[in-house]
Amino acid sequence: MSTKSDSCAQPGLMHPTDAINALLDQVSVIEQSEMVSLNEAVGRILSEDLASCIDLPPFDNSSMDGYAFKFDELTGETATTLTLVGTSFAGHPYKGKIPANSCIRIMTGAPVPAGYDTVQMQEKTSADGDKITIEHPNAKGNSIRYCGEELTAGTNVLKSGTQIRAAEMGVLATIGISQIRVKARLKVAFFSTGDELRPVGSELAPGQIYDSNRYSIKGLLTQANVEWIDLGVIEDDKEAIRGAFREAAKKADMVLTSGGVSVGDADYTKQILSEEGEITFWRLAIKPGKPFAFGKLGKAVFCGLPGNPVSSMVTFYKLVWPIVNKMQGLTVKEPLIVKATLTSAIRKQPGRAEYQRGILSRDDNGELVVSTTGGQGSGMLTSMSLANCFINLEQEQGDIASGAQVNVEPFNSVLC
Repeated sequence: MSTKSDSCAQPGLMHPTDAINALLDQVSVIEQSEMVSLNEAVGRILSEDLASCIDLPPFDNSSMDGYAFKFDELTGETATTLTLVGTSFAGHPYKGKIPANSCIRIMTGAPVPAGYDTVQMQEKTSADGDKITIEHPNAKGNSIRYCGEELTAGTNVLKSGTQIRAAEMGVLATIGISQIRVKARLKVAFFSTGDELRPVGSELAPGQIYDSNRYSIKGLLTQANVEWIDLGVIEDDKEAIRGAFREAAKKADMVLTSGGVSVGDADYTKQILSEEGEITFWRLAIKPGKPFAFGKLGKAVFCGLPGNPVSSMVTFYKLVWPIVNKMQGLTVKEPLIVKATLTSAIRKQPGRAEYQRGILSRDDNGELVVSTTGGQGSGMLTSMSLANCFINLEQEQGDIASGAQVNVEPFNSVLC
């Protein structure tokens, strides 16, 4: 990924692009792989190249309903009458003889018998009993899909590192592959710390809050198709937290926590991390999400997210997701950025890159426009729920007027 100077950052803060590059340099692709059936393959990542063992299509076939015949037997200027001798259906090919000046009825996908070399669509034919009058096509081979024209046996179809989606599932089924070797699922352990946190569904005492971060992070990890190891809420007890870190490091490829990584945090998390692993505490030039921790706990990668709900999700999107992709064997790509017109002014102080939550849409002229979701506080999780994009604001930018063009990062690649 690209490198960007942090000359506009507040003193001591790292530019997010520099942070991403540094993080990616320190993680590697997991080595384990496994065989899975095609039915279990969606979302998984190939660990080896796959070649087809058959030609595709595996035989000459018709691309439409019509009539198959020999092109060289056409006579006259515009049309020829031939004798119908049979029908070729998909799955039930014509196996009879092919006499001179004959044709067969043929359906889409049905094999074209050897001896016939052209198909004319039924809309350009007329029938009178077994006599079929056929308008002349432009060329021999009309409306035939030839054996191997898409790919030949031995051709690489999918490369290692390809994530299996619906289209890849169809391709694999088309070439008859029922099992594939994929990367083992990345195991990610997550837990929350804090005596103030309560499970969803329980009653809240004064000063207590529901543990929302665990659920939002679980949702993001589910989208990333990893194996989620939920260690729950750990009480603010030094040895309980230490035990949770040790258990997580044994079970997982990555350990993820939220909270306890800010400079002013008074809990045990930073102390135990320093004792149990090799952890660096970073201050990033982004808003929301300035505090972030990264390092190793045993063999596991550790990422410590800030505790504020929006900060936690933003740092996951911008920093953790690229790490997860690389460790799973995916190519880490720059996010899709589009230009949109801002429909209301934004207030911003220079010094940190901001990822304001936005609503991207099209105006009456079909042009992309974007507005903020409203309040942008780091604790306002509804701003993420309402949003379908980030409005990406550079460090050096200040206030932005309504009508200005801004960079927008859609959460999904399909634009509205």
